[in-house]
Amino acid sequence: MCDSQSKSSNASLEGILVGCGNPLLDISAPVPMEFLQRYGMKEDDAILAEDRHMPIYHELVDGYQAEYLAGGSVQNSFRIAQWILGQPNVAVFFGCVGKDRYADILRQKAREAGVNAHYQISEETPTGTCAVLITGTHRSLCANLAAANRFTIDHLEQPVNKSLIENALYYYISGFFLTVNPPSIMRVAATAHAKQRPFLMNLSAPFISQLFMQPLLDVMPYVDIIFGNEAEAKAFATAQGWAADEDLREIGRRLVALDKLNSARPRIAILTQGCDPVLLIQHDAPVQEFPVTRLAVHEIVDTNGAGDAFVGGFLSQFVQGKSLDVCIRCGNYAAGHIIKNPGCTYSGDPHFVDQ
Repeated sequence: MCDSQSKSSNASLEGILVGCGNPLLDISAPVPMEFLQRYGMKEDDAILAEDRHMPIYHELVDGYQAEYLAGGSVQNSFRIAQWILGQPNVAVFFGCVGKDRYADILRQKAREAGVNAHYQISEETPTGTCAVLITGTHRSLCANLAAANRFTIDHLEQPVNKSLIENALYYYISGFFLTVNPPSIMRVAATAHAKQRPFLMNLSAPFISQLFMQPLLDVMPYVDIIFGNEAEAKAFATAQGWAADEDLREIGRRLVALDKLNSARPRIAILTQGCDPVLLIQHDAPVQEFPVTRLAVHEIVDTNGAGDAFVGGFLSQFVQGKSLDVCIRCGNYAAGHIIKNPGCTYSGDPHFVDQ
């Protein structure tokens, strides 16, 4: 029996995890190659939508067997955490959506996944969407952030939302949110610091370090645990002017050594490397490696969302006070499960055992 399932009736978990991110409604459907070509896209593309791409979303809904899923990096992680925990409303999510049917679907899907979503509403901008275009085993992504970019700190200052933030015990925000509203990140980080509660963050993508380094460095002193993959860590190192050929372990050590406000709780870096071992880097301790179970080629359906799933699995154990090795092993379990499914989706009940 999964240990997390035995926790499902533990009401004390409700609302203990809070995060901010970009809520996107994933609209996924199998399409012919002609569809991609018509919109100037290639297999396995991942692009931001331009004006010429805007009809994609309605065309998918009206002409294909489209499926909807609550998307965006933090929401993905929270959905996975909720799936493993088996108890709704452990995770509280803040982000901005429009006032439209896509927002209604997004709200419904988040609720079905057990995520307690408190969306800010943009009256003039539509809900962010991501078209997931399936051609055989390939998936091409076209994201229109739209309302997700309209999030303001005012939303966090509303009494209900402020109370949710102040009462949480764990906080997680993706680097992607640095492109939207850094003051909101700093507000959440300051709350975590004042209450001496863990604040976790993700490097998210190489372009975050390349284009948004200053707001990332501004929040880094508050960060207790930083996640990233190999490409993201190396992009951070390059942007910092560290040696281009620096070993990933050394990059992790330098991430851990960056200035931190709460010196009593040294920063931890957790770096993934695809099918190579996950690295756990802690202050004044040897780097630990956690092997990843290799899958046969025929088992791999889609690697999109594996990073989000890893964080979700980690969080599901972390909020229960489990050890870091259990958290990381659950992260690997979740990522391995998601890779066998299309997008960042899961099937059946979780079967992670923390032994």
